[in-house]
Amino acid sequence: MERKTLFMIFALVCFSSILFSQSVEELIAQADDLYNEMKDMETAEKALELYRQALGVTEDKYEPYWKIARIQYYIGAHTAEKKDKKIIFSQGVYHAKKAMALQPEKTDGHYWLGVNNGKYGEVKGVMKSLSLVKPIKKSMFKIIEIDRGYEDGGADRVLGRVFFKVPGIAGGSKDKSLEHLEKSKELGPEDPITRVYLAETYLAKDRVDDARAELEYVLNMPDDPRWVSGVSEAKRDAQELLKKKEFKK
Repeated sequence: MERKTLFMIFALVCFSSILFSQSVEELIAQADDLYNEMKDMETAEKALELYRQALGVTEDKYEPYWKIARIQYYIGAHTAEKKDKKIIFSQGVYHAKKAMALQPEKTDGHYWLGVNNGKYGEVKGVMKSLSLVKPIKKSMFKIIEIDRGYEDGGADRVLGRVFFKVPGIAGGSKDKSLEHLEKSKELGPEDPITRVYLAETYLAKDRVDDARAELEYVLNMPDDPRWVSGVSEAKRDAQELLKKKEFKK
């Protein structure tokens, strides 16, 4: 009788574990579906809540942690208030660090730590955020070691922007910006953000025709309302850049 009872308990625990595992997988899958088609803040918030639910009921927290950091990056980028942006990006940094601590040899934690730090620094102001430059570079160079093609050359895209934005006295370099952005374009030729960043660097180096070609490429890309594609934002940025006096000569 005792043996039968123990067997039933064991079977129940195993069965419950399977259901539990499926539930977590379903939560993440539902959130991923929302993320991939994300067009507005309401959808983003729903996806974030699902990732948080998955985080609360699984022992393997790596995937929920980095995916929370990822979606917080997009939510922060589409939030208007500066003080709210700082809070959201700092939360993204927190979750990315948690992911990175769990799986230091995987790219996700490093990447979303770097981009959330970068956006936090933009909101705070470049000169007030120079202390973030070193950790951002460290994260991106780690990704280059592991998988340079991650996020369509995302590490090189971030490094290209950092070298462009940071003053030379603090380690900025238009030449290094160009090197990394051209590599990012090679790895992800259809990424509109890379091309806008590259156009700005070309412009800074007086390569006006090259800059114009990049911006016109972006403006001719098919429209895509999803936030994750970056096409709409890139087109707006391209239109603004083309108003610069350098293009009127």
